[in-house]
Amino acid sequence: MAAAAAKHHSFYAIGISYRKADAIMRGAFSLSADAIENVLTQAKAEGIPSLAVISTCNRTELYGFAKHPYQLIKLLCEHSHGTVEEFEKIAYVHKNEAANEHLFTVGTGLDSQILGDFEIIGQLKMAFKKSKTHKLINPYMERLMNSVIQASKRIKTETDLSSGATSVSFASVQYILENFEKNSSQNITLFGTGKIGRNTCENLIKHTQNKEITLINRTKDKAERIAGKFDLVVKDYAQLEEQIAQSDILIVATGAQNPTVSKDLICTSRPLLILDLSIPKNVNENVTELSNVKLIHLDELSKMTNRTLENRGHFIPQAEVIISDIHNEFKLWQESRRFAPTMNALKTKLSALKDSEIKGNRTKITDFNQEQADLIADKIIQKIAGHFANHLRDEEESTEEAIELLNKVFKLEQVSS
Repeated sequence: MAAAAAKHHSFYAIGISYRKADAIMRGAFSLSADAIENVLTQAKAEGIPSLAVISTCNRTELYGFAKHPYQLIKLLCEHSHGTVEEFEKIAYVHKNEAANEHLFTVGTGLDSQILGDFEIIGQLKMAFKKSKTHKLINPYMERLMNSVIQASKRIKTETDLSSGATSVSFASVQYILENFEKNSSQNITLFGTGKIGRNTCENLIKHTQNKEITLINRTKDKAERIAGKFDLVVKDYAQLEEQIAQSDILIVATGAQNPTVSKDLICTSRPLLILDLSIPKNVNENVTELSNVKLIHLDELSKMTNRTLENRGHFIPQAEVIISDIHNEFKLWQESRRFAPTMNALKTKLSALKDSEIKGNRTKITDFNQEQADLIADKIIQKIAGHFANHLRDEEESTEEAIELLNKVFKLEQVSS
């Protein structure tokens, strides 16, 4: 069991996702970068041995060891705008093996809102890296995450699960291509140049012939760095209202905790399509009170692009075989860790018996060769320990009984691995 990795603790995956939580509820439970830092700091102070946190457009999840899942639920609710009552209605709690399976499914894109979206593995890597800076990742979680990364890489290279649209940013471009005449030129404003904004910008350049793209970001130098790469126009944040008035399409990907665009900023009667790619929503719903404005949120974009992803479903069985292979390797490692303390104790006991016998016979045997005696005895110890290890590995149902018998027969003193 996973609990062996942290005494009296179990491994949990708790959280909310697009499957049961709409954009508003996902927004309520989303965690900013500062909030995640605070969660990790508090977890450390409360004695939680290992924890990683992700908060994306589609999900907010905590992976960690705890005596009870409520420890993790409480952390999430204290640092977000969600309540325990709301969590209970829309959330999931996975324990031990089920938590392992969930992380594999999430990390390989099988649980993404857009099937095969491989951006999630990068987000998980960053989450674990951040936790390591807090010394909050134990060997169990590190090994598990490395296994998930390995599965993700193999699925990406060995299957076509990631063919075609791979992200919400591409889905927005796909929507534009489907709803505007081919080769027509629209004035597009991209507000926000974080990761989703950057990806959207790249997809706009790659898949449309449109060069009339203007970037605006609260921090102008970030926008200028991206604009320089693609030879695009950058305007000051103060010019946002003026720029919206000249736009046919406004893409919002600001990543703010509150709406950054409302109807007060829209001073034009020309048709305006607004694509909100943010969680929490960064566009106030009141923009729909204006008859010339059409607002599309990323949840709708994902539904609209589902038909383009139907082909990906054919590759799910291939992906599941890869996951099963790597997951089984992890389980073997997990099992070996379970009886590692017993094997260490057995080797220590046998070595003590060896030392005692050699010491007692050294003076009784003529031309006694200490080096050869040690070498032969150590080889015998390794073989005996190997036989026991193989037995424990093969005992599917009675490993605990076998470990107990070994401890009893050899009167072993357990040393943690």
